[in-house]
Amino acid sequence: MTKLDPTQMADWQIAEAAEANMKPLSQLAADFGILPEELIPYGTQLAKIDQSHVRARIASRPQGKYIDVAAITPTPLGEGKTTTTIGLVDSLAKRGFHVSGAIRQPSGGPTFNIKGSAAGGGLAQCIPLAPFSLGLTGDIDRITNAHNLGMVALTARMQHERNYDDATLAKRHLTRLDIDPERVQCKWVLDFCAQALRNITIGKGGKMDGYEMESGFAISVSSELMAILAVADDLADLRARIGKMVLAYSRSGKPVTTEDLEVAGAMTAWLVSALNPTLCQTIEANPVLVHAGPFANIAIGQSSILADKIGTRLSDFHVTESGFGADIGFEKFADLKCRMSGLTPSTVVLVATIRALKMHGGGPAVKPGMKLDDAYTHENLPLLEKGCENLLAHIETVKKTGIRPVVCINSFYTDTPAEVALVRKVAEQAGAYCALSQHWLKGGEGALELADAVATAANEPNQFHYLYPDGLSFRQRIETIAKDVYGADGVEYAPLAEEKLERLEADAANAHLNVCMVKTQYSLSHNPDLKGRPRSWTLPVRDILLYNGAGFIVPVAGDIKLMPGTGSDPAFRRIDVDTNTGKIHGLF
Repeated sequence: MTKLDPTQMADWQIAEAAEANMKPLSQLAADFGILPEELIPYGTQLAKIDQSHVRARIASRPQGKYIDVAAITPTPLGEGKTTTTIGLVDSLAKRGFHVSGAIRQPSGGPTFNIKGSAAGGGLAQCIPLAPFSLGLTGDIDRITNAHNLGMVALTARMQHERNYDDATLAKRHLTRLDIDPERVQCKWVLDFCAQALRNITIGKGGKMDGYEMESGFAISVSSELMAILAVADDLADLRARIGKMVLAYSRSGKPVTTEDLEVAGAMTAWLVSALNPTLCQTIEANPVLVHAGPFANIAIGQSSILADKIGTRLSDFHVTESGFGADIGFEKFADLKCRMSGLTPSTVVLVATIRALKMHGGGPAVKPGMKLDDAYTHENLPLLEKGCENLLAHIETVKKTGIRPVVCINSFYTDTPAEVALVRKVAEQAGAYCALSQHWLKGGEGALELADAVATAANEPNQFHYLYPDGLSFRQRIETIAKDVYGADGVEYAPLAEEKLERLEADAANAHLNVCMVKTQYSLSHNPDLKGRPRSWTLPVRDILLYNGAGFIVPVAGDIKLMPGTGSDPAFRRIDVDTNTGKIHGLF
């Protein structure tokens, strides 16, 4: 096997070399604890797991240690959260534990744009890289088709109700829903960052060409269906949740659901196979479940509850990843995912880099494709110490749930011993464990200090609880998150958000809904330019979305787009195919 050296090889080259020696699927599954009849192969490198059969068989097993990986507020380059997740899985396995991981499926948007495919990197990767990055086993395509089928049903119904009187509709076995074109709640979806499609006009032409109105596209992973896939417990739950999705409102204010449009069953049909998690492996041949892919800044930001319920029953340690910083990913992990799954974490890893902490201390802007300023590659203790305020905020958030976190210093070759010592001192004085990890460079061997810290923390008793109790009003929950997690002084509602919130709180049928916040990932605040630990600010909530099937209301803070934009130097410029071998290169 080619020696894998991340200092000399690109991620795709490392993955290609490692894939030549992948553990056979049947052996990977058997070692994980999956029976042959529970494995659904997709070619020779990937397989899905028949979740219903597996879960029924392992239901009585005790829960293993449940580890969540979150982070400090990242730079636009990312701080290696998935890489750390994979490195931790491999290092715990090297310590002799039976280990599994769970990560989200990457969206085509960031894969072909700036952020990359989210498979990890260096010697801490999930493979096979190309299939992982380019559709995997098709779940996002199924989400896209199911969502757009719902939009087809909605817009076709609007056209028919405009063109036909009640008697004609009755002959066609339709009841008038009287859909208000000004209150359509959903857009179409596409799994690319296509800013040109954010706002469009549809239905232009004659009366048989649809219903003319303003519409647009969001990215597929922002669809409520993706959130539903992340939280659904089984096929019956999936079907019930899809039927509750509200696509629009009538002119009298009545919600129009997919069940009203008689399309919920067909949408579910698209997603039957998507309910089964996909089984991949690390470079070191440890199992990773890849399932669901909701963004964390505009959705729940977690891999599926199903994947975690399987992993925790089959493993001594199951490591799952939450999107972005602990203010977003971990808050949603604790208050939404754990609340809905009933699973309780053993500890939480907070990934930090010296680079990101210096940025939060007032360092120059960090931009993809641009050379890092010397401040990030040379020792600067005052800048780093100031930036540690951001780390402290995230440590405090985790501790508020009754858990003692583990800070992982994701090592870069430019980090100096004095800088590492400073971060370690700050973390430990704040009551966290701290470990330096070199998983990108050395794989599991480089993360043994992290594995030992995680094992120690996970074996300590904790009193895990949610950041807010059940029974609070929507406003109280939003305010608690804003003040206790983001550090805001309070919340300010735009008129549209105020109107929607009043309507939602007035309806007792909504009392079961949870709060899933939407805000920037680049700041503790709503403003991506406010770094460090912003003080004396107010969280502006400009809109409230309803994800009735997923079980959320979704307050939107700041200027967040459900369809991201493609940058001027996107990743697709460097992705190509070797026409002799068919191998794909340039992915990262």
